[in-house]
Amino acid sequence: MPSIESNQLLLAAAAACEDKKAEDIRILALDPAESGLTDYFLICNGTNERQNVAITDEIELRLKREFGVYPNSVEGRRQGEWILMDYVDFIVHVFSAEKRAFYGLERLRKSATTISVADLDAEVSARIKESRAKKTTVKKAAVKVSAKKAAKKATVSAPVKKATAKKTASKKTVAKAPAKKTPKKSSKK
Repeated sequence: MPSIESNQLLLAAAAACEDKKAEDIRILALDPAESGLTDYFLICNGTNERQNVAITDEIELRLKREFGVYPNSVEGRRQGEWILMDYVDFIVHVFSAEKRAFYGLERLRKSATTISVADLDAEVSARIKESRAKKTTVKKAAVKVSAKKAAKKATVSAPVKKATAKKTASKKTVAKAPAKKTPKKSSKK
């Protein structure tokens, strides 16, 4: 299962595509049994080569600025007909309309399921809420455990302190008690 961070990166890349007016944006969740390569394909197309380059530039800039992540490799930027950006957990394909129809990645990956951006966003939000809920329950449990330990220390140390106080008090009273004078025998001669 992809991590929350990789899904957030994918959502940011899809948002960058939308901002640069990319057409027909699709996210394909690849079957792990068939593809050990990556988890997702982000596929879109532009109207011309210059727009394709602008889309990939925006994706790279946004992911670098917001997450500090760079693509492992970028191919096809010079031609601009099919630009591929490898982010390990997902791969971005930016096509010209003709090349997308010709290669048909959606047809090649029949076992992949198409996910909408809204569905992925809802999944990420749910997973974030779930992880935050787990963290708060863990924190509350830790606070309860530490409070119990503190209470236990207080109850255990209180009798010990009382007992040591009694012992020291009895020693003090013993030490303070006046010594009895023994009567001296007077010798008469």
